Amino acid sequence: MKTRKIWANFGVQDLDRTTAFYNQLGFTSNGSSDQLTSFFFGDDKFVIHFFLQNILEPAMFGPIIDYRSGNEIIFTLSADTKGEVDNWEKAVREAGGTIVSPPVEFGKGYYGFVFADPDGHKFNVFYM
Repeated sequence: MKTRKIWANFGVQDLDRTTAFYNQLGFTSNGSSDQLTSFFFGDDKFVIHFFLQNILEPAMFGPIIDYRSGNEIIFTLSADTKGEVDNWEKAVREAGGTIVSPPVEFGKGYYGFVFADPDGHKFNVFYM
């Protein structure tokens, strides 16, 4: 089987809040509607659609987890330097995200932190 493209679909409570958060972090919009806001991530332009949860949930054929109390998946955003990791952490705080774990070295040559967006979707910013 051959897949042409892969993207992610997340549920959110407030499209305006989600759009403002990812715009403030500098991500490029992939468009929006009254049901979703969408952004490109990384050089390969990986797409994440952020659907209103009440629109996405019926398509999932089951309940969507509470992102704040559980884990779904964590996407890693690559940083070129430790300083860039620290800059990301500051930008996430200023944009209204939650720092789950502050920047820290773990193992030789690894540095990063975990954050959650306003709906609790987790990402880490990682330098190695």
